[in-house]
Amino acid sequence: MPINLNPADLNSFDLLDREDLVKIIKGMVTGGVTVSFHGKRSALEIQKLVRPRAIKVDKDLSYGSKEEQAKNIILEGENLQGMVTLYKYRNSIDLILTDPPYNTGKTFRYNDKWDDDPNDPELGNLVPLEDGSRHTKWMKVMLPRLQMMKAMLKSTGVLAMCIDDSEVFHLGMMLDEIFGEENRLGIINWQKTYSPKNDSTHVSSATEYVLVYAKNIEEAKTGLLGRTDEMNSSYKNPDNDPEGLWTSGDPCARTPAERDRYAIQSPFNGALHYPGTGSWRFAKKDIKAYLEMWGSKYVEKEIDDGRKKALVIDKAIIPSIPSNQNLDNNPTVIFSESKIPQSIKNAEKKAIAIQKDSVMPKLHFLKEGYGRPRIKRYLKQVKAGKVPLTFWADEDYNELFQLDCQSWEHTESGHSQTGINELDYIVGKGHNFTTVKPLKLFEKIIQLWCPPNGYILDPYAGSGTTAHAVLEINHDTGSDRKFIIIEQGSPENGDKYAKTLTSERVKRAITGERVDSDGTVKKLEEPLGGGFTFQMLTGKIDSKVIMSMKRDEMVDLIIATHWDTGKKNGINLIRIDEKGFVYYVGKNILDEGYFIIWENKGKSVGTLDYTTYDKIVAEAKKAKLKTPYHVYARYEVYQDKKNVMFYKIPDKILAHLGLNENSERFNEELEGEV
Repeated sequence: MPINLNPADLNSFDLLDREDLVKIIKGMVTGGVTVSFHGKRSALEIQKLVRPRAIKVDKDLSYGSKEEQAKNIILEGENLQGMVTLYKYRNSIDLILTDPPYNTGKTFRYNDKWDDDPNDPELGNLVPLEDGSRHTKWMKVMLPRLQMMKAMLKSTGVLAMCIDDSEVFHLGMMLDEIFGEENRLGIINWQKTYSPKNDSTHVSSATEYVLVYAKNIEEAKTGLLGRTDEMNSSYKNPDNDPEGLWTSGDPCARTPAERDRYAIQSPFNGALHYPGTGSWRFAKKDIKAYLEMWGSKYVEKEIDDGRKKALVIDKAIIPSIPSNQNLDNNPTVIFSESKIPQSIKNAEKKAIAIQKDSVMPKLHFLKEGYGRPRIKRYLKQVKAGKVPLTFWADEDYNELFQLDCQSWEHTESGHSQTGINELDYIVGKGHNFTTVKPLKLFEKIIQLWCPPNGYILDPYAGSGTTAHAVLEINHDTGSDRKFIIIEQGSPENGDKYAKTLTSERVKRAITGERVDSDGTVKKLEEPLGGGFTFQMLTGKIDSKVIMSMKRDEMVDLIIATHWDTGKKNGINLIRIDEKGFVYYVGKNILDEGYFIIWENKGKSVGTLDYTTYDKIVAEAKKAKLKTPYHVYARYEVYQDKKNVMFYKIPDKILAHLGLNENSERFNEELEGEV
C-alpha cells in the first residue's frame, strides 16, 4: 500500500487527516489495496466544486460546413473545467483516448491554488524532477480528472491512457481504485523507439504504456484490427469458385470429441483419413455432403477400428488397418499401389474429372487429391479484422481475444519519432513538441474500442493527434466517429497553442495541406474531410451571468449545451447565422428549429407570447423547418404543446450544464462513483 509523501517529512503519517488514516486501516484489515497520499481527500472533492463556464465560439477558427462543425469540438481551456462544462456528454462518450503529462520534469505543471479554489483556470508552475512531492502533486491533479473521465463514459465505454514508467504504477493503482481492478482490460506495451539509447546506466527504455479500462467490463467490447494485404495474400481462387477467394484450412478441431473421431475415405485413392488427436470440426452430415460432391455415394459403416462409424464410398473396399498403427499420431491408412481395388479406381476417375473441369468441392485433398483432407475457407466469411495480439498466426481468429498485457512492435504502433515527423510535416518545424504519439498507435486504439459512429474524448489534446486519427479512420473506412478534444496550451507563456497549433493541425488534416521542404504550405495529401467548432471557456456561469449575456454569447451557450436526451446519443445543434431571421438560431439533423426570443434589439431575453409565436412559425416556414419548434425565452405566456418545446432561460440552460436554480454545485450523483 504505497504512501506517496514527501520523503523529507519524517512523520509523514501526521500529514494524513483522520479520514485518510481510517481508509488505510480499513484497507489493511480487509486485505484491500488502496493508494494513499497527502491531500487525497481534497482531491476527491475537487471535481464536485468545479463550476461550469460560459462557452464562446470562435467562428474564424472553426472549420467546415455547418453540419460538419456540429459534429466535432476543439475546446480551449483547462480540462477539468472543460469536462464539467461539457455536462451534456456525461455518460455519452464511447472512448476516452488521452496522453497526459508524464511528470518527467519537462511538461507537468501544478497550481497550488487548486486546493483552495479548484475553479482557478491557471495551470501553475513546472514541477521539476528535484521536487520531492512531485508524485503527490501529479496524483492530486490526475485524481479528479480520472473521476470526471469515468463520469463521461457510457456504461459500454473504455478509457485508454498513455503513460511512461515515471507514473505508470501510480496511475494504474488510481485507475484500479476508481474503475475497479476487475474492469482493467489490459496494459499495452508499445515500442516507442527504433533502437535503445545509451542514456542509462542500467537499462534503456524503448517502450511506453497504454492502460486500458472499461467502465463496465461486462458491457465493453473489443473490436478487431483491419486485415492487412499480407494476411489476405494466402487467399486465391484457382478454380474460379463463385464464392470468391479462398484458402485451405484445417478441417480438424484441436479439442477431441469422440463422436467426431471417425474415418473418412478419400475418393482419389481410397485412403482412410482420421482427425488425428482432435476431431472433425464439421457435422457428419455436412462432411458426407462435401465428400459426395466428388461424384461417389458415401455411407456410414462400422470398420472395426474402435471409432464411430466411418464415412466410406458405397460398396467400395477399404484398406486394412495395421494392428500396430496409432491412428492419432499416424492418422492415414492407405492401400499399397498394387492392391487398389477397381471400385476405388472408378471413384478416382469421377473425382479427377471434377477436379479438372469443375469448381473444387469445399472439402478437398492436398497433393492433387492424394494427400490429407482440407477445407475451403472463404475470405468473405473470415472476420473483417485481426485480434490485437503481439503476433498474428491464425488468420481466421475463431477464438475470442483476451487482451491482458500485450506488447506492440513499432510496425504495429509506430514510434515517437514518427509522431514528431508527422507533426513536422503538417505544421512545420519549430512547434517545440518533443513527444508526439504516432497516428498509427491512436488509430489502432480507436478501431479497437470506439464503434463506427461513436464519440471520442481527449482531455489532453496536445497537438491534436486524437482528432487527426479520427478523421483519418473516418475517411478510410467510411465511419462517422466524432471527437471532442480539450487543450489549454501554455497561456502563462503567451502560448495558447490550442489556437495556433492544435486547431491548425486538425484543419490541415481536413484540407490535405502540408508543409513542403521549402516551408511552403501546399495541398500535398488527399483531404480527409470533416470539420469542427472551435470553442473557448470563458467566465464562471450562474443565473446572473446568463441573463446579462448578449445574443451571440447566448446562442453559443445554447448550441454548446443543448442535448436531446430523448434521442439516441443526443443530437448536436447546427448553428444558423442567416440574415432575415430574428429568432431562428439553429437546427438539428432532423430539421427541427431552435429559436431564442430577444427584446430591445437583442439586449435582453424576451417572452413567448402570441405575437412572438406567430413570428417563430413564419420563420420556421421560411426555413422549411419541422416541428417541434424548440423555443428558449424568459417566460411562456402562450402555449402550443403540440408544436412547441419551451425552455425557460436561465433555468434550462443551467440544467444543461448540470446545475439547477437551487444549487450551483455540479451534479451530486458523482459522489458515489469513486
